[in-house]
Amino acid sequence: MTPFADAARTLTAAAALAGAAALVAACGSAGTTPTPPGTSAAQPGAVSTRVVNPSGTPGTSPSRSAPAGPPPCPTSTLRVSVSASQGAAAGSSYYPIVFTNISGAACTLYGYPGVSFVAAPGGSQIGIPATENPAHPRQLITLAPGQAGHAELQVVNAENYPPANCGMVTAHWLRVYPPNQTAPLYASFTAQACAKPRTILTVQTAQPGTSGA
Repeated sequence: MTPFADAARTLTAAAALAGAAALVAACGSAGTTPTPPGTSAAQPGAVSTRVVNPSGTPGTSPSRSAPAGPPPCPTSTLRVSVSASQGAAAGSSYYPIVFTNISGAACTLYGYPGVSFVAAPGGSQIGIPATENPAHPRQLITLAPGQAGHAELQVVNAENYPPANCGMVTAHWLRVYPPNQTAPLYASFTAQACAKPRTILTVQTAQPGTSGA
């Protein structure tokens, strides 16, 4: 065999090998999309869980803060009064302490007011403050302008206690702290009280309306 024939056979074999390699590469890449540099291909059936916040930063969740509602009623936005007795039982009488929103904006009551007898508006306290009666759960009471809520006050007859254990005096005023406030209101209210630490007053949580009846 001549040198020319050997060279021709070598070139033919090389061309055949090159063609086969190209065919294999074409089959392997058919039906796929190139993956961008720096990322990995998704697994079949995988679901993306990436969260993007409103600013477009990946990996953080949007804010889920509760919508803002009316604020607590400041003392300066309320008028307090004590309604007529709703009845008596077991040596006690019951009175609604009424809170009226006198402002131009809605506000809220939540929980117990603080109540005590005092000698006069701004005067000294008589006896101990009202204890809390959990007969009703706390609930958020929204007062629109002009609306009112109430808390029921139980007043025990001071004569239920022996005179030596009570130190009976006549009180003419109630000091009332609206729920969650530190400035008081005063309501005219006359009753027998104990100067000594005896439970005369008991108060319930703020409720809607002006009466529990």
